[in-house]
Amino acid sequence: MKNFANLIKALDSSNKTTVKVDALTEYFKNVSPEDKVWTIAILSHRRPPRPVNTTLLRLWANELANIPMWLFEESYHIVGDLAETIALIIPTTKEHSDKSLTQYLQEIIALKKKTDDEKRAYLHENWLALNYYERFVFTKLITGSFRIGVSQKLMTRALSKAENVDEDALAYKLMGNWDPNKITFQELILDEKSSDYLSKPYPFYLAYPIEGEVSNLGNPEDWSVEHKWDGIRSQTIIRENEIFIWSRGEELVTDKYPEFHSFVGIIPNGTVIDAEILAFPNDEIGTFNDLQTRIGRKTTSAALLKSNPVILKAYDLLEWESNDIRNLPFEERHNLLEKLFESIKDKNLPFYLSERKILNSWVDVATERMRAREMKSEGLMIKHKNSTYQVGRKKGDWWKWKLEPLVIDAVLTYAMRGSGRRSNLFTDYTFALWQNNEKGERELVTFAKAYSGLTDVEFRKVDDFIKKNTIDKFGPVRSVTPELVFEIGFEGIALSKRHKSGVATRFPRILRWRLDKKIEDANCIDDLKAMII
Repeated sequence: MKNFANLIKALDSSNKTTVKVDALTEYFKNVSPEDKVWTIAILSHRRPPRPVNTTLLRLWANELANIPMWLFEESYHIVGDLAETIALIIPTTKEHSDKSLTQYLQEIIALKKKTDDEKRAYLHENWLALNYYERFVFTKLITGSFRIGVSQKLMTRALSKAENVDEDALAYKLMGNWDPNKITFQELILDEKSSDYLSKPYPFYLAYPIEGEVSNLGNPEDWSVEHKWDGIRSQTIIRENEIFIWSRGEELVTDKYPEFHSFVGIIPNGTVIDAEILAFPNDEIGTFNDLQTRIGRKTTSAALLKSNPVILKAYDLLEWESNDIRNLPFEERHNLLEKLFESIKDKNLPFYLSERKILNSWVDVATERMRAREMKSEGLMIKHKNSTYQVGRKKGDWWKWKLEPLVIDAVLTYAMRGSGRRSNLFTDYTFALWQNNEKGERELVTFAKAYSGLTDVEFRKVDDFIKKNTIDKFGPVRSVTPELVFEIGFEGIALSKRHKSGVATRFPRILRWRLDKKIEDANCIDDLKAMII
C-alpha cells in the first residue's frame, strides 16, 4: 500500500504528462505482479464493490476522531471529499502497516460479507495503522470512488515502457471483462491465449473537436462526412455464433439489448462493427432521454421493448471474415460495411447504416451540419478517407464538428460547494426559468444544474454573492436570493415527466454571466419547450 499511496501522491501533485508517465513506469518496474494487476484495474475503473456505506464511514471515522458530528459535517462540506476529510480528522499514530495493495484489496472484498461490528473494527485498526496519504488512498478504495488524473491511455503508455510490450497490443489486452482478483499479470499482459479472443473488443478510436475553420482541413474531396449520432457508442462482435455488445466504457451490455441477438446466423461470424445504439420509438430516431429508459436496467420487459426499441447505427467495420481490418483505409472499410448492409437489409433487423455524405465543398458540409437537429444528431463526423482505425484519441484524421449549443438565460436559485480545489467555494449551481403558476403568477421553476464555464475570478465573485445572499440552508445546499442571470448552453432537450419543469436538458453548462440582464429578462419554461423539435 505504501508504494501505491506514494504513486497516487506523485500523480496527484503534477499536471505534466511526462511526470505522470515516468512515475507510473518506475512503479510498474518495482512492484509485485499482483500489485501491478490491481493498479491496472483501479486505473481502468475496475474497482471492487463498496463494502461499507458512506453513512457508516462517517459515523465510525467521527468516533475515532472523537469530535462532534456537526464539526465533521462542516469539515466535510469545506473539504469537499469524504476520504480526504476522514484522512485529515483521524489522528496519525506511530503504528504502521506493511500490507501490500493486493492484500488490502482482498480484505476489502472480503469485508462486504462481514457484520457491521467487524467492519467497524477493521476500519478503526487500519485507519490508525496508516499515515495521512495512505489513509486517504485506503478510504478512497473503500468508498469505491477512486478517481485520479490519469487516463487509461497514459497508464498503458507507462506499462508499455515498463514491460517492453507494444502500446496498441496492451490497449487490446486490457479491453474486455477481466477480473483482477482472478487473473495473473502473466495471463493479463504477457501470455497470448486464443480463448481470450472470442468476446474481446478493439480499443475505440476517438475524434478531436474541429479547431478553427473547417476549411483548414484542405480539399473536402479527401474527407468523408456523416452525422454524429447521440446514443451509446458500442462494438458489436459476432464470433462462433455468439454475439457480444460492448459500450465505449468497456461494459458488456449484450443482455440489455436483446433486439440485437437476431444478428446471429445472419451477420457472418468474424465480424466486429463500430456503431451507435440509438432509441427508435415509433420507427424514428429518439432522444438520449428515450435511450435512458433502457440504460441501467437489469431486466428489459416486453412492454419496454415494444414502447422503446433500439437500433444499431453502424459507422465502421473493424473485423471482417475473422481478419482485423483496422489498417485498411476508412473508405475501404466503409465499402465493406455497405456491402454487409446491402446483403442483410431485407432481413428486418434493427441494423442501419450511418450513411456517408457526398459533399463537394465546405459550404455544403456547413449546410449539412445545420440539419443536425432535424436529423436527431449532434453534428457531423469528418473522417479522412485514407485513415486507419487507430487507438484512443489521435489528432489529424478524425474530427467532430458539433452544433453550437442551444442557449437560454436562467436565474441562479441554489448552490453547493464544489469539489477538489473548489471545495471552499460555491460552484455547483441550480438554475430556474419563469413559469406561470395556477394563479397566473410568475414563479421561478428549476430546470438544470451546471458547474462549469466561469473563470476562477467569476467563481469567486459568485461565491461571495452566495455567502452574502443565502436565504436558507438544506444540508450542503443553499437557497440564494434570485438576482444573478446566466446564459446556459446545452446539447439537447426533451420532454420529461421526471422533472418539475417538464423538460430535461443534455450537458448543461454555463456559457457566460449576463451582468447586463435582470431576472425579469430571463427566459421562461415555454421558451425552453419551444426548442424541442
